[in-house]
Amino acid sequence: MTAPLDLDDPVPDDPTSGPDSTVPGDDLTGSASYIERRIALLRERVRLLVERRSAGDPTAQDPFRGLYLAPETAEWLADQGAPLPYRDAVHDQAVQDLAEDGARLLGLAAAFGLDALDVEILLIAAAPDVDRSFESLYGYLNDDVSRRRATVGLALDLCGSPAGSAAARARFAPGAPLVAGRLLVVEEPERPFLGRAVRVPDRIIDHILGGDTLDGDLVGTAVLENVRPTEPDDPTGLARWLSGTGTSLVYLREERPGAGVAAASHALAVAGLQQLRADPSVLDASLVPTLVREARLRGAGIVVGPLDGTSATGTLVRAFTTATSGGRVPVLLAGAQPFDPAWSETQPLVLEVEARPTAGAWEAELARAGVDIDALGFDLAAATATYRFDTPQIRSAVRAAVDYAAVKNVPLAPVHLHRGARLQNATGLQKHARRIRPAVGWDDLVLPDEQRGQLLELVSRARHRDRVLGDWRLRAGGGRGRGVVAMFAGESGTGKTMSSEVVAGDLGLDLYVVELSAVVDKYVGETEKNLEKIFTEAGRLDAVLLFDEADAVFGKRSEVKDSHDRYANLESAYLLQRLESFDGIAILTTNLRANIDDAFTRRLDLVVDFPFPDARQRRALWEHALAPPVPCADDIDLDRCAREFELSGGAIRGAATTAAYLAAGADRPVSMPDVLAGARREYRKMGRLLPGDMEY
Repeated sequence: MTAPLDLDDPVPDDPTSGPDSTVPGDDLTGSASYIERRIALLRERVRLLVERRSAGDPTAQDPFRGLYLAPETAEWLADQGAPLPYRDAVHDQAVQDLAEDGARLLGLAAAFGLDALDVEILLIAAAPDVDRSFESLYGYLNDDVSRRRATVGLALDLCGSPAGSAAARARFAPGAPLVAGRLLVVEEPERPFLGRAVRVPDRIIDHILGGDTLDGDLVGTAVLENVRPTEPDDPTGLARWLSGTGTSLVYLREERPGAGVAAASHALAVAGLQQLRADPSVLDASLVPTLVREARLRGAGIVVGPLDGTSATGTLVRAFTTATSGGRVPVLLAGAQPFDPAWSETQPLVLEVEARPTAGAWEAELARAGVDIDALGFDLAAATATYRFDTPQIRSAVRAAVDYAAVKNVPLAPVHLHRGARLQNATGLQKHARRIRPAVGWDDLVLPDEQRGQLLELVSRARHRDRVLGDWRLRAGGGRGRGVVAMFAGESGTGKTMSSEVVAGDLGLDLYVVELSAVVDKYVGETEKNLEKIFTEAGRLDAVLLFDEADAVFGKRSEVKDSHDRYANLESAYLLQRLESFDGIAILTTNLRANIDDAFTRRLDLVVDFPFPDARQRRALWEHALAPPVPCADDIDLDRCAREFELSGGAIRGAATTAAYLAAGADRPVSMPDVLAGARREYRKMGRLLPGDMEY
């Protein structure tokens, strides 16, 4: 800032106004210098006005002028006529000569619909905040040394506009661009109109001087982000819409938390706009005009979500509708509730937003974390295909995955990404289901090739469902969801639950086992309510839902003989509808496939029959159960175990566990007598006769 200029001093050359000069914090070279030179032009008009008034003022040399009003001064004021038109052709040409350096101020004028007179008024009001000498000058011209800001009357005088002009006075009205845009504050409403002080908010002063500090009122409420698009395309079409002539207010109804905000952020990134993201839980409606002003200053878009659909949502929407009525500001609101027309008289653009896996977002966040994408030893798209996260969730998952790999001092692997991703799931489902973090893999599974292939197909369906069911539209219409539902049928202990855990682990998801005791209720309608909570929460999570012993809930409908049958059938009918609209991954297990209603079977993507293991498979199960680090004696005969003990996989694991406890108690390796004892225990638990001589 140059030193204050005397009224009679010529305008000095500004050393910061050269072609190579920059102003700290200024992204538009010369903005501060331009404002200073415009203030210098204003100083010349102030000098002329001071000369005019002091020429005939009998108290011009009175040191106490402005503290009292002498009779001769009152007579002199009564004889004054209209102000002289100080805005002449010479001044207008000087402004035009400076225009090429005023990108920041001229951009402000374009964004808020200001004309030349509005800009002059803005500069007059801003002058004391840019050059402190104007405080004294304005005190003199206001005939009150304590009033050191411009007034409405003084601003009109300096602009050469008659104080009685309705058009000129309208520049200070509440609906005028300067006031409605919150660029100018007209204070002291109790004073006569011409005597009211005018002030430019500090944020506007900072902006026209080249600063970009976020408005202090928005700290803790909004965050400014420069987001790069993770994909070149915008499937919602929002970027093109916002760049066109459509309404600036958009409501994105999301199918799961974060999907709407992620879509809004991506659309603004594709459109090349900065983003102001606000949390509706802390955003008060009174701050909405300030938030909109900040967006207009930056040419940015506003993202607000997720909205909860309460009365506070309607208040916010109405506030945005009012605040954006004077100019186009992209405002993208997101929420899970349908848009209520009562929220706004202006109908926004309403779009349904689906959560989609985005490999590009994972790549961007990994690169941001310093990971070399080209050096990854795995398929990133396949490893993250089942996750439907927004950008903040992906960022958190990547940060956790990188930390896990660093702690182990190993290269980043899918297991680290899966572990980080599982941390992002909410815990609401644990009220009705038991959470299992998969600890087994394909190597732990002993199954015939056919069943193993079906499980691999289930994993493939879960990974590619968005492409097949969404992009290729192979499940369109009828309110059908994009869920994947399978049924595992077979005797107890044949590997149904373990296979579910393997599938969840391969997908990098947690397994939630539904606790039927927390679901089934003796009161009519309560079971359906509990199931609805489970399906809703599961559809919003990235997890595998397991209904163990599913025939207890998904049983066949029966002939209606009394009210109990009727309500039981209503429960089954509800489940049929809800299963078809489900968007998650669910597995039903049953020991009695015949008890499952045929209507449920039609809605299943896969039915996997788990056979009782034959001798070859039983040997593999025994070998796996007694594999290192279990210490085994040389006398164990696995072939005999497989041949003589007709046990399922679960029973074999139980027998091996019993044998291990016996050996551990005796402080020795597991021996054949221990294995025989374990097998006998399993036969007795099942109430079966021991096969032949089980003594060693």
